[in-house]
Amino acid sequence: MQDGSDSPVAGGDTPAEDRAQTKKGVEVIANEVKRLPNGPGVYRMLDENGDVLYVGKARSLKKRVTSYTRLQGQSNRIMRMILSTAAMEFVVTKTEPEALLLEANLIKRLRPRFNVLLRDDKSFPYILVTGDHEAAAIVKHRGARKRKGDYFGPFASAGAVDRTINALQKAFLIRTCSDSYYENRSRPCLQYQIKRCAGPCTGEIDPQDYAGLVSEAKAFLSGRSQLIKKQLAEQMEAASADLEFERAAIYRDRLSALSHVQAHQGINPQSVQEADVFAIHQEGGQSCVQVFFFRTGQNWGNRAYFPKADKTLGEAEVLESFLAQFYDDKPAPKQILLSHGLAEQDLLAEALSERTARKVDVAVPKRGEKKDLVDHALTNAREALGRRLAETSSQARLLKGVSEAFALSAAPRRIEVYDNSHIMGTNAVGGMIVAGAEGFAKGQYRKFNIKSEDLVPGDDYGMMREVLTRRFSRLLKESARAANPASQEDLAADGTEADASAQESTADMPDWPDLVLIDGGLGQLNAARETLEELGITDVPLVGIAKGPDRDAGREKFFIPGKPSFMLPERDPVLYFVQRLRDEAHRFAIGSHRARRKKDIARNPLDEIAGIGPTRKKALLQHFGTAKAVSKAGVDDLASVPGISEAIAKLVYDHFHE
Repeated sequence: MQDGSDSPVAGGDTPAEDRAQTKKGVEVIANEVKRLPNGPGVYRMLDENGDVLYVGKARSLKKRVTSYTRLQGQSNRIMRMILSTAAMEFVVTKTEPEALLLEANLIKRLRPRFNVLLRDDKSFPYILVTGDHEAAAIVKHRGARKRKGDYFGPFASAGAVDRTINALQKAFLIRTCSDSYYENRSRPCLQYQIKRCAGPCTGEIDPQDYAGLVSEAKAFLSGRSQLIKKQLAEQMEAASADLEFERAAIYRDRLSALSHVQAHQGINPQSVQEADVFAIHQEGGQSCVQVFFFRTGQNWGNRAYFPKADKTLGEAEVLESFLAQFYDDKPAPKQILLSHGLAEQDLLAEALSERTARKVDVAVPKRGEKKDLVDHALTNAREALGRRLAETSSQARLLKGVSEAFALSAAPRRIEVYDNSHIMGTNAVGGMIVAGAEGFAKGQYRKFNIKSEDLVPGDDYGMMREVLTRRFSRLLKESARAANPASQEDLAADGTEADASAQESTADMPDWPDLVLIDGGLGQLNAARETLEELGITDVPLVGIAKGPDRDAGREKFFIPGKPSFMLPERDPVLYFVQRLRDEAHRFAIGSHRARRKKDIARNPLDEIAGIGPTRKKALLQHFGTAKAVSKAGVDDLASVPGISEAIAKLVYDHFHE
């Protein structure tokens, strides 16, 4: 929602070629203005490659876009945006709130270079009390709310959900098993034995009594915790008065579990039932937005965000754009409490109210308990950003050390590390992990299931060739090769001063690696080098990491093509950093291999037979017990199974007796 309101930048003439380019950008924008309406809508600025530079919304498209045809008073960021504009696209909306919501959606989907971008936008976990089974279960849920039931959340992390569900099991004895597991029980499971489930699967509890426990759990999660605790205390006292001490002990344990849930929720405000609290702090050219979630009067955790934004944008501007994107795929609570007032605060409240079909209040509290909550969030934002800046500084020093250790022209912005994992050649998997200025980029990790049938089992060199061929062949098709800038001045080769936007772009992780680390010695390195040369790639630095004698950490030997091998000092921080990268690649490759192996082990031979679906498979296994017994059965025996015709029986028999 940054729309040309940036403060002007003084001084500096633009070179002739840039003035020509700026004039071209202005002409493109001015030409579009002639056909624009005065109504609300969303506009997109595109560069000559068709990539979206910026997404904005306007109450009047004509007036807003016209402002980009006047160069005086524009900030450096807006000037660069105009300079790069080669085309524009527009969507007309009925109302301005509709335009605001569409703008947020497009920013999240298209990730334009000049907008504030919400990073680390994982979906939040919820607690689901299922409503599509006679015996409701309590489970963790992420994603679309397709399953019937009651959803409670959001929680700040999966760990917070797991802890809450664990305590609720003890308090209300609700099952957490899957429906298929429930249906196949003939006796109570371990959860019943350790008093975390009432055992509805085998009739250990009357269905109506179990439904009562589910209702109590829903009431607790809906904010009526004090009422539930009072009722449990009364039931405990009544059982004790009747000398039923075992039953009284059950109520005592349930009360203790509920107290444990609330004790781990930190601040539990008295005047705030349902609200999200946002506070933003800026320092060192970065922003941190801290979010606290309060539902049913309980604190359900907090999370820190570090949105990508131009350094010239103020805290309120960043927060305003952040909020619209944050609620693009999440229901807004009744109250949103902010640390800073927004220029379009009322519009945001109106848009969120329309989306949720109920009133959403957006406010900046000035006093009382709500102000204390915002101040607490602001303190957390300040501390989280301080930790991040310290980590970033440390990471920058390590990357500079890597460039010096391996004779790179500049600190690498993207490091890729490759490793393979298999057992005697079976279930072979290649793993690629990625690291950069902000640490491990787990969203860019890739695994490669080794597919080549020509490989000899256990051929590590062949596996590495396949992994690198697939990785870099795809990279050649999808992304143009760009050189790693040796210095910040190289970015401004056209003679213009590298501004904040340009500097920000250097922190972005490129598609191509600036350094490739291979977990292996000279043989693995040569295989990698030959593979890249066959693809015509000769300018990607390669380094092989061989384990030391007796596989001792700290005695690794490094190989670089065309140079003698060498070792780093044992206590060198760069050595520790490279070890961490290597260990992370090893962990990821082994984890991927184990997952594939587990999947293969769990695969049933019956799955390979066309025409045998889940129902027939279940019928055969229930009749014969195991897939091995099915494979030894005759046609007549197979045909005697309910649901198995003679034709299907012959099909199954032929599959095992080819």
